Amino acid sequence: MFEVMMYDGGVYRSEELFEMIEDVGGVVLQKNRSSQMLTVIMSVPGEDKEAISKLCNDIGGVVKEVPLAGTEIAVVGPTLGRHHMPHPICDIAEELRRYGSITVVMGMARGRGKATAQMSRTEREIVDEYDAAIFVMGNFKSCVETKAELIRDVHVPTVLVSGPKPEGVDDCCEAIVSGVGRKASRMRTPPERAKLEEIADTLEAVLRDKKRSLEEDPLFVHPAEVKTILENYEPINMCLRPAPMVLHLDGLRIKIPYSEHREYLENVMVYGRRLGDVADIFPSKIDDSSIIVRIKTRSQVEDEDKARQ
Repeated sequence: MFEVMMYDGGVYRSEELFEMIEDVGGVVLQKNRSSQMLTVIMSVPGEDKEAISKLCNDIGGVVKEVPLAGTEIAVVGPTLGRHHMPHPICDIAEELRRYGSITVVMGMARGRGKATAQMSRTEREIVDEYDAAIFVMGNFKSCVETKAELIRDVHVPTVLVSGPKPEGVDDCCEAIVSGVGRKASRMRTPPERAKLEEIADTLEAVLRDKKRSLEEDPLFVHPAEVKTILENYEPINMCLRPAPMVLHLDGLRIKIPYSEHREYLENVMVYGRRLGDVADIFPSKIDDSSIIVRIKTRSQVEDEDKARQ
């Protein structure tokens, strides 16, 4: 069983850490360097976790738990206007990053006003590209209850965050966290920090169910292994966008144009199979500058092989 952990420290002797990760059969999920500071999120065998932790301490770093590592989460507000995109949305996104997730803040084109709020099909498809979504709705109970209907057709796990606790919308989302409405200042007080932790813990619990279903029918190949294979592909290696490859629970996002690199990705060999045969590869709904790779489960690959025989 692999476990995810994060090293936070300096670059001094960091090569020893990378060598040990490789020696135990682990994978570097994410690596960020700022001047002389280094953050590494890694997936390592559970039996080697203690040895990795000891090395991290020996080289002057610290080890942190990151239960949301390897996920990309959308934090969605009604609109991008100042009235509807307040500080709590940014604070929630930042808290999820501390838990190891990659986060994206989004606003709907017509989310203002409970009578006129809409969520287009394209917006739903964009949200469905992520592992999960958090919708932050606002301060008015009747408004929250009406707007909650907008997320009913979203297919990824969702958490609804609002000021008052809405009623009759439990079937619209996987979980509800109340007590966080619109406010003009950052969430700094101990009760507010505790509420941010509650949101992150709730999302972790929601995604735990998704992880459990993947364990019952495992993916043909782990997304981190695909990421490792593609790291030496020059267009990805030369990409200047933050995190050129972002891991998902069931695949990854690659930030290069689909039209130019589709053929190469489909023909990459993974365990003797073309990536295009064991994964669905398609352009992001945001634009053509990103590619979504959805890895098929072992049972899906077996069923497709039988159908071709």
